[in-house]
Amino acid sequence: QVQLVESGGGLVQAGGSLRLSCAASGRLFSINAMGWYRQAPGKQRELVARITSGGSTNYADSVKGRFTISRDNAKNTVYLQMNSLNAEDTAVYYCNARQRIIQSEYDYWGQGTQVTVSS
Repeated sequence: QVQLVESGGGLVQAGGSLRLSCAASGRLFSINAMGWYRQAPGKQRELVARITSGGSTNYADSVKGRFTISRDNAKNTVYLQMNSLNAEDTAVYYCNARQRIIQSEYDYWGQGTQVTVSS
């Protein structure tokens, strides 16, 4: 089992910044990627950013150039730096860890942290 605990959400004005953190614990072997997803009211959950165990990153088009995902392997923590926030970024943000064991993949989720951007 993998446990994920997010922190850093809150209320911010448009144009502001927030930094989300996701601390992972438990059986962390074979985690091949970690990422951030978000879900706004009435919308499906969507990928925001992902970082692989090799350090490769990918971003949703809507956040490219504004958000940066990074990791601290020593702390088993993934971060999402969010700059130039706008109202469309308002959502619950979830941390995700994908674990691959032999030929099966397992997804773990944090409890979510609310990000609200006021215009």
